Amino acid sequence: MRKPSLGQVAVYVVLGVAAIPVLFPVYYGFVGAVMGPGDLATYPPALVPTELHWQNVTDVFRSVPLGRFYLNSAIQAGAITLAQVVTSIVAAYAFAFLRLPARAATFGLFLATLMVPWESIIIPNYLTVSGWGLARGSLTYLGLVLPFLASAFGTFLLRQAFLQFPSELRDAAVIDGCGHWRLLWRVLVPLSKPSIAAVGVYVFLSAWNQYFWPLILIRDTEFQTLQIGISQLNDAEAAQPGLVLAGVALSLLPTLAVVILGQRYIVRGLTAGALR
Repeated sequence: MRKPSLGQVAVYVVLGVAAIPVLFPVYYGFVGAVMGPGDLATYPPALVPTELHWQNVTDVFRSVPLGRFYLNSAIQAGAITLAQVVTSIVAAYAFAFLRLPARAATFGLFLATLMVPWESIIIPNYLTVSGWGLARGSLTYLGLVLPFLASAFGTFLLRQAFLQFPSELRDAAVIDGCGHWRLLWRVLVPLSKPSIAAVGVYVFLSAWNQYFWPLILIRDTEFQTLQIGISQLNDAEAAQPGLVLAGVALSLLPTLAVVILGQRYIVRGLTAGALR
């Protein structure tokens, strides 16, 4: 096996050092979740627990209805992910292949929405959703999902992926009798799985970590999402940092699992449309 060159070693060292500020909060969140009060109260802070204090994890479930919060976040993130993937696929196909009036201008206007800060439209969205009565009861789920049914980012990424396919492949499918829907779902979608998976992972992570929109919309505690629910630990149990860290660690588990399982799709999907 060929030994790495000095330049490669230097690159790995620089990347390792740069990763420390990113990975340390994650590490301390999980380690602090199983630390006892003595370890958390030391100065400077202990980086390794002297003994595992698993009671923090069990106390979280007794302090807040964590299972319900998980369910609410799963419903919200799952519905947003499914909706954005489907709408991005359909919109990407239309912008890539259909002969639409002013298609380029419409696509540019569509992408321009990426430059609009979410904070600037959150009040109009809230007034609209609240005015429709989607902020109370089971309709809260619909209110959480409704403003996020489509995504310019996902549409752009999948459009670039669709444009990679040779025109001969599309012509052959048309000759075989494929209409637009069959061409899309039977040919393009199966061949674009990495890009679609990348969009799904990105959307799920964004939806799972939402805080501001659920914070201002949800009025019933029963429908609070995980990110809002675990913030109650900081308010009610301020003297127990281990309990707060345990809640944070439990909220991180789904996102870490999605990133670990979907990292290869993210890389392949984001680079699929890089070259034409």
